Amino acid sequence: QVQPVESGGGLVQAGGSLRLSCAASGRTVNRYAMAWFRQGPGKDRKFVAGISSSNGRAAYADSVLGRFTISRDNSRNTVYLQMNSLKPEDTAIYSCAVNPDSEYVRPLQKHYTYWGQGTQVTVSS
Repeated sequence: QVQPVESGGGLVQAGGSLRLSCAASGRTVNRYAMAWFRQGPGKDRKFVAGISSSNGRAAYADSVLGRFTISRDNSRNTVYLQMNSLKPEDTAIYSCAVNPDSEYVRPLQKHYTYWGQGTQVTVSS
């Protein structure tokens, strides 16, 4: 079992920055792909960014490309999401997910077994 726990959400003005963290407990995740998803008000949960375990290759949704950066620290069993130039449309609950079956990033929710509770990010205009 792996339990991801997110932190770092909050309220920020448009154009501002936030850094989300996801610390995984229960088992080392350095061989697993990890990802961030988000669910805005009245919307489906969608892929935001993911990172592979072996080479650290990252993938991003088009809507955040160039503004968000995902990274991981395997020594801390933690993945991060640096969010810059935030927009009101980035407002959502951000959830961390772990794929124990692959080291490579997959953009679909069905590939991820372990999920955190989520952290709220609110961007005011």
